[in-house]
Amino acid sequence: MAPRKGSLMSVRTDVKVLDATIRDGGLCNNFEFTDEFVTELYKSNIKCGVDYMEFGYRASKNLFDQKKFGKWKFCSEEDIRSIVGDNVSDMKIAVMADVGRCDFKEDFIPKAESVIDMIRVACYIHQIPAAVEMIEYFHNLGYETTCNIMAVSQANNDQLADALEMLGQSSVDVIYLVDSYGSLYPENAGNLAKKYLEIGEKYGKAIGFHAHNNQNLAFANTIETMSYGVSYLDATAMAMGRGAGNCAMELLLGFLKNPKYNLYSLLTFIENYMLPLKESGVVWGYDIQYMLTGQLNRHPREAMAFTADEKTDYCEFYKSLLDNF
Repeated sequence: MAPRKGSLMSVRTDVKVLDATIRDGGLCNNFEFTDEFVTELYKSNIKCGVDYMEFGYRASKNLFDQKKFGKWKFCSEEDIRSIVGDNVSDMKIAVMADVGRCDFKEDFIPKAESVIDMIRVACYIHQIPAAVEMIEYFHNLGYETTCNIMAVSQANNDQLADALEMLGQSSVDVIYLVDSYGSLYPENAGNLAKKYLEIGEKYGKAIGFHAHNNQNLAFANTIETMSYGVSYLDATAMAMGRGAGNCAMELLLGFLKNPKYNLYSLLTFIENYMLPLKESGVVWGYDIQYMLTGQLNRHPREAMAFTADEKTDYCEFYKSLLDNF
């Protein structure tokens, strides 16, 4: 059995916490966050010792109608600067670029001219060659890069081995294990993490983990993968994220022993901004329909439609999932 890295009491200085509230949470409200909300979250993250804050997607304005989304779907330089100025803080700024959904050669300026520090390239496993092209492009512009391979729970072992080897040989800084469907259990997550960490050690890459909470295991899986050496950990305020949501930032910051992390500002932010957001009707979080898609290792799109229609006929929903298995 692979040794765990440290203990429940130890401080891991390699650990980096990334707040994905605006990006993953934006999938719940079409990225319609007020400037006040984003500004206060930015300030809260700095006070809490969060290492990276992801502002949203840098999506293609040719593919997506700007009138139909809030501005954090597009994360223009000007919009980020309107919140952070020159970001005179220790926290770094990240955005996500989806393979096939961004105009990366037109929409990114050199790092020296940008307030963004890190670009997270998201792809499915069959898109790895395209992801590597983007990673090299961003690396040459001077950015930190990650590759977030989505839906890895449906990839076969050979595909995954090839993909990790290709990323190992690339310029990427962090390779992310992503539980897109919230279908992993701690044992699966730990075993996958070890595969990623092997490549990480071979090529000098950090490994990250991004969880979804379909089976109420996002936090458990996050700390399980961390225990083996995963160091970049994604979380969101009150677990806000697509469908069942993500690992809750308040759980993660409360768990980490490094005194640089602090919970108080986040609790204030939750009281003042997250609770009113929930009360306004924005929906996310664990529910039976998400549990069912998680157990079946399925994309949550059907569960999201079920939620949007305010249905509660779980038995019928389960049967329809099994019929389409």
